[in-house]
Amino acid sequence: MKVLNLGSLNIDYVYDVDHFVRAGETQGSLNMETFCGGKGLNQSIALSRSGIEVWHGGAVGFDDSKMLLDTLVAAGVRINLINRKNSKSGHAIIQKVKSGENCILLHGGANHMITKEDVAFTLGNFQQGDYIILQNEISELPYIMESAHKKGMKVVFNPSPISREIMDYPLEYVDYFILNEIEAADICDGHGLEGSELIEKLHGLFPESKIVLTLGEKGSIYKDSEKIYHQPIFKVKAVDTTAAGDTFTGFFIGALVSNKGVEDSLEIAAKASAISVTRNGASVSIPTLEEVVGHNWSNGDK
Repeated sequence: MKVLNLGSLNIDYVYDVDHFVRAGETQGSLNMETFCGGKGLNQSIALSRSGIEVWHGGAVGFDDSKMLLDTLVAAGVRINLINRKNSKSGHAIIQKVKSGENCILLHGGANHMITKEDVAFTLGNFQQGDYIILQNEISELPYIMESAHKKGMKVVFNPSPISREIMDYPLEYVDYFILNEIEAADICDGHGLEGSELIEKLHGLFPESKIVLTLGEKGSIYKDSEKIYHQPIFKVKAVDTTAAGDTFTGFFIGALVSNKGVEDSLEIAAKASAISVTRNGASVSIPTLEEVVGHNWSNGDK
């Protein structure tokens, strides 16, 4: 079984600010750092650090991609399926306040130049039963979902950032949804619903899919056609939540691929996500499986 993450690669420019910039306002930043990011890159690193082998597919620019590719290689991710485009790589401008919350301005760059030909070549290296992980930051997603489904691959979709176009995607081909309450409510028109009610409505639309709904401080819920589980959070002092969701996704799927059960996979993902928010940055905040297993969780905080 092989794992492909066909996703975004971004350079993140992170600015520490007193408050998020308001319309018409000019505000000086307290600090600025540059990191490798993009939901695709973050999830590939999380998958790799969860202990499995992962291939990253996607696209970068010619002139500004060395840092991105070097970061993936250093994390043990296979990069031979990444395309080079005559474009800038994707990038994000991130404002971060002292509480750890952030807001993000995203430019797709090479991520939005992926073609059907690129997709066909990439998927040609995989077969029935292999996993493909997708987010909503690259082009040709409907074609990717349809093509992967026809090959018999297991399609994992993290519909972030949420957009109106998602409703036109062939979501019936998704085997695993991993999403938050806002994303779930937009997809199933479940605004006003929370937690169990929301996941029930979403599962009613996609009864063949397995769904993981993340609930922030309330943890997460998993539901499929047979069972439902709730996973509490592990309480920590958060300094940066940028990669929390991507870390959760990578470690959850990594644990499943490593033949862990759903309950164990949820717990591992929750622990990994908890560690990530105690560190600054996106990809650099993602822990290894050894750190997750070796961390002292004996305080019982959940």
